[in-house]
Amino acid sequence: MTLDAATPPIDLTPYSRSANRLLAAVRRRDFDLIEPHLAPIDLVKGQVLFEPGDDVVTTYFPGSRTMVSLLIVTRDGREVEAATIGREGAVGGIVSAGNKPAYGRAVVTIPGVALAVPTATLETIKAASPAFADLFSRYADALLAQLMQSVACNALHSVEARASRWLLATHDRAGEAIIHLTQESLAEMLGVQRTTVTGVVHTLEERGLIRRHRGRVEVIDRRGLERQTCECYAAVEEHFAKLLPEVTL
Repeated sequence: MTLDAATPPIDLTPYSRSANRLLAAVRRRDFDLIEPHLAPIDLVKGQVLFEPGDDVVTTYFPGSRTMVSLLIVTRDGREVEAATIGREGAVGGIVSAGNKPAYGRAVVTIPGVALAVPTATLETIKAASPAFADLFSRYADALLAQLMQSVACNALHSVEARASRWLLATHDRAGEAIIHLTQESLAEMLGVQRTTVTGVVHTLEERGLIRRHRGRVEVIDRRGLERQTCECYAAVEEHFAKLLPEVTL
């Protein structure tokens, strides 16, 4: 989908307290189809949006600083992050009509506002709007790329590189230097012990890349942090930009 030259991206501020870039990229006539069905909600840290096997009856569009993680859960209760979704995307809604069981767990990692819509309604809108359907099809491709890259990253790269990648991705979506994140949460996302993350964060701070606060991490030197991460960060971001050039972070 390409935006009409005379149609600027939609400012979602009049419609809710949040601004989701995926929705903002939709043309006005297509956005009008979904706008009456969008409900602004507050998502709290640790809130589970769906569990493995649940029918995905609601689709969420994170706004502003809100971030949701898609986690793979093992039989013994351990979990590791497979994808991060913020204001550039949607949680749910990328599946076809019919039974929509979730494969993983969706958990709010950084609280904030979002827009919610019944998934069944979203499917009806996709059927009525080829442009809307195309946008979500391309977003599904971008999300799949992130999932595939996460598999390679978790298997091949160091915790330091993975932590740097996560901080960069979160920094992109937060829109500011401060990331509201605890070291415990970061450890859970990376699937490692908290002591391991504490050592990594301490090293990054000693290098002048970040600064730790209580419950927050401040990015001081983004260029330096980019040098610490693996190629996975750039690979995912470049693929996203190619598939969805109209969706900006």
